[in-house]
Order: sequence, then C-alpha cells, then structure tokens
Amino acid sequence: MKLAALRTGALAAGILAAAICLYSQTAPAKEEHPDESLGVGPRATPGEYPAHAQAGSVTIGAEYDGHYVPTPEGTLTTEDYVSVEVGLFGPAGAKANLSPSDFSLRVNGKKPLPAQSAVVVATNVKDPAWEADQPAPDKSSKTGINTGGGGGANDTGPPPAPKMPPALVHALTLHVLKAAVPEGERSLPQGGLLFFEYRGKAKGIHSVELLYKGSAGEATIALHP
Repeated sequence: MKLAALRTGALAAGILAAAICLYSQTAPAKEEHPDESLGVGPRATPGEYPAHAQAGSVTIGAEYDGHYVPTPEGTLTTEDYVSVEVGLFGPAGAKANLSPSDFSLRVNGKKPLPAQSAVVVATNVKDPAWEADQPAPDKSSKTGINTGGGGGANDTGPPPAPKMPPALVHALTLHVLKAAVPEGERSLPQGGLLFFEYRGKAKGIHSVELLYKGSAGEATIALHP
C-alpha cells in the first residue's frame, strides 16, 4: 500500500512539473498579445467588481469567490484554499509591478493570510463536472472480508473516491496557472486570481478583507459582507 501511494504521489508530481514546464514554454506574456485572453483577465471597469479601492493612482477591483476557482474553461473547486478575483486599473499608459506577495486576506478580523502560489493550489483543485459524471460508489463491495487491501470487518468508511485521470489533472493545472494574477511589470489593466490557504466553511465567515501593499501604494478592500 505504501509503495502504491508513493508511486501515485510521484506520478502526480511528475504531471504537475510537466504542466508547469509546458505552460512556461507555450504561454506568451500579455505584453506581447494585449488583445488575446490567456486567463481570467480584467473586467471592463473597476465598477464591474463588487468591491474596489484606490492605491495611489491604481484602482483595484475584487470579488471573493470562496472555495471556487473560476477559470475561462469552467469553475473548479478546492477544499484547502479560497480565491479572490482582482483587476488592477490605472491611467492610460500606466504600468505596475505585480506579485501575489503584495496581497493578503484577512478573515474574521484575524491575522492576514499570505497569498499562495498557483502551482501549489493546482494540486488541490477538483472538477465538479467530472465528479458529477462518476458512478456512485458500490457500497455492496464492502463484504467485511479482509483481503489485505485495507478493508475488512472494521472498515466502515465509504468506498474511496475515484481518482482523476492524469490527463485531466494536467489540464486543470494549466487552467489554474493561466487564471492566476500575472507577475512582473505589466501594462494596466491586468486581472486574475489570487489564492489563500483557508479550510473553513463559508458559514463561519463573517468578514473578509483583501489587503494590498505593493508598488502602487496600500489599500484595504472589504469583500464581505
């Protein structure tokens, strides 16, 4: 069992590494193709986001998406992270140096959570559409006979969930990487997703604030309520 788990983990890591390498080779910077939508991208104006605030000459619009990861290809889910869609806008010809490390998320007034790398988040996403297409687990397979595979009379838990095929894992990884906020000096407007590690349920959240401290200045954006 341990050997199988190690092989599975190594396969997942290999798929993720290959996806990251492929993305870095094939995804051109937005500066080279300003009219081509490579990811989430900015909305038309800051007013199209539920919340926005000013940081120097830059206006930041934001929307809290919870444990959902909206991408152009479809909405994914993640149990261990929450996402925030942001758009940064400025005067004509303005540029800004962007980095996820400029942002943090304060939930229920507690210590701000630092933004996480999209590479890490990509290993935790799921495709609800794929899961909905999977047949229900066959509970009758729980015979109570211990065959050495980890089951047996004392195993009363549900059957293990089916694993996503490697090709789908690879595709979802690319979706998350493309949807993330671009990094480096960029012409405005720019937009994308930020990710923060948070395993709590939505019903336990009373307030959410996005904090920005970067090259444009500082801002606090109240996302919820």
